[in-house]
Parts: sequence; structure tokens; C-alpha cells
Amino acid sequence: MTSSSVRLGTRTISRGCDPFIIAEIGVNHDGSAARAGALVHAAKAAGADAAKFQMFDAEMLMSRDAVLAAYQREQGARDPRDLLRSVQLSPAELGALADLCIALDIVPMVTVFSLPLFEQARTQRWSAFKTASPDIVNRPLLHAVSSLGRPLVVSTGAADRDEVAQAARWLAALPDLAFLQCTSSYPTPDACAAIGGMQEIAAITGRAVGYSDHTAAVDTGALAVAAGACILEKHLTYDRAASGPDHSASLDPQQFAEYVRLSRRAAMMVGSPTKAVQSVELDVRRVSRQSLVAARDIAAGAFITPNDLTVKRPGTGLCASRFDEVVGLRAARAIEADRVLHEADVVLRAEVKVRLRGMT
Repeated sequence: MTSSSVRLGTRTISRGCDPFIIAEIGVNHDGSAARAGALVHAAKAAGADAAKFQMFDAEMLMSRDAVLAAYQREQGARDPRDLLRSVQLSPAELGALADLCIALDIVPMVTVFSLPLFEQARTQRWSAFKTASPDIVNRPLLHAVSSLGRPLVVSTGAADRDEVAQAARWLAALPDLAFLQCTSSYPTPDACAAIGGMQEIAAITGRAVGYSDHTAAVDTGALAVAAGACILEKHLTYDRAASGPDHSASLDPQQFAEYVRLSRRAAMMVGSPTKAVQSVELDVRRVSRQSLVAARDIAAGAFITPNDLTVKRPGTGLCASRFDEVVGLRAARAIEADRVLHEADVVLRAEVKVRLRGMT
């Protein structure tokens, strides 16, 4: 049985709750474990719920035929393996970062890119795993990560609806599972953000949904929350102008803190997905709702006709919606013209209600 909620850390995340915000540190540490640790501290200070890393080995991930993405070439990279080697942390270094996250009370998450690395990741203190968008069709990898039994978040960038549905079927037995709408472009132009794609992902998978944000803006997370995201992922860097594959599509710590603030404000403003009367509305409801009012003097014991009633403020008496119900009832006492009718003014027993035909 699928669920539209997911357990991440100590929280159960679903639509209408405060968003779970993942600071994607990724490779923005530039291959430095010390810088990665500093970014964990920055993520915590900015109000993120989780810090996420990438566990990969350039030789395992890249074949001899691997090529660079256009945005990587534009940033000066020449060889895909060399690029990844320059930003690679060892599994041991990443495991120590998971420990640091726990010490700082921020949820540690990791994306593992190659099957042999799962045996090492399994022994480390990762609270949840994530798969990168390209791996949505990688059935062996999805099987491996789901076998760990820990919560899993799946990105869907550059995937079509059939591929999303296929991944959802493969992972159907996993209780804590979520999918993120994503545009795999770094940075993503506003016109291509495609936040609305979350709606179809939710319908296809029946799971919790969110948004993996590659735009350069600080308010995209808030817009995604307003559209239904209960999870947000955003890249965090120490310097957007730094040399490296993801810095330009990231936010610096101050911008990330604003991103978190705006996203949580959006969640507060969206509120519950149910329609209900709020406490702040009660006074206005009382004075501006309309009640049944005597259009003229009504004698005690008289049967009430439509001409005996009008509708006026305040909403402290019998609701205007009960007009047809009150017509035909007997007045329990004399009612003065222009007075609000209350329950005690009419005899509500069914046996005294009569049908008045032809009354005007």
C-alpha cells in the first residue's frame, strides 16, 4: 500500500506540513572534507533539515565514452573523469560527515552512484538516501538502495511520466518513499522550472512529492510549497562564483537562509489542505453573516410565512440558510419586527410544521 507521507529523520512529511528542506552540498566542497564540514554547519545555521552528499568513484561511474554536459564545458571542464576526481570524497570522509550531521542535529543524506559503494554506505549513519535523476531508470541501483530499508527520495529530472511510473512500481514495497519534480538544467531558467509537474507525479505514484530546485532564485522553494511540495532540495555553496560544476546553480549561506525563510512562510500561509473556519474569522463571521429577521411583527402561535421573514446582519441568530426550514413553523412567542430570530423564537417540533401552499 502506498502512502503520501514519508518519514525523514524524526519527522513524518506530507502535504500541508512544514516543508522538509534538504541542503544539497553535493560536490560544492570541491573535494575538501574540511570545506564539506563547514557547509554542514552553514546548512544547520540556515535552517535546513538535512544535508546531502554524493558518494561516487569517478572510475566506477564514468566509462571511457563518458562526455561532459554543456554547462560543465562552459565552466572550463575538459575531461569528465578528471572533473569528478577533483571533487571526490572517500567513503570514509563521507561517513565522518554523516556523523557530524548527527552531532549537529541535522539529517544526513547521501546519493550513492555505483553499486559497489552501497556496502560501505550501508555501514554508515545515513538517515535517508536519495537517487539522482539519471538513475530513475537504473533498476539495479534502485533495487540496491531500496534493499537498505531506509527512506528514499527519488529525483525525476529529464524523466517522462512512464519512467516515473516504472520507478514507482519497482519501489512499490518501500514504505518511506518520495519523488521530486526536477528540471535537469544548471541553472534552470524560470520558464523551465516546471513546478506544476509535481501534480502529475503525485497522481502517478501516490507518494509524497517535492521539488529539487536548480533555479538561481531564492523564492522558487516558496512557489513550490504553494504548489504542493512537502520536500525541497536546493544546492548550498560557500561562493556562487567559485569554479566547479554546481556553484552557479547554488545559493550561498545567506541566500539559503532566505530561501528557507520564504519556503516556511509559504507553508504557513498555505496551511492545511482542508477548508475550515479559522479562529481569526470568528468575529467577522459573527457580525457579518446574516440571520433570519422578522420582516414584520409576528404574533405568538402564528405560523410563519415567507412574508414574515427577511435576511439581515448579524449572524447571531438562525442562519439565513434555514429560511425554507423556518417557513411553516409556529412562532413560540411574539417576535418584534426587525429582530433576529433565535431557536427559542420558533417551535421546531416536526409535528407542528405545516406546508403553506400558495403563500406569498
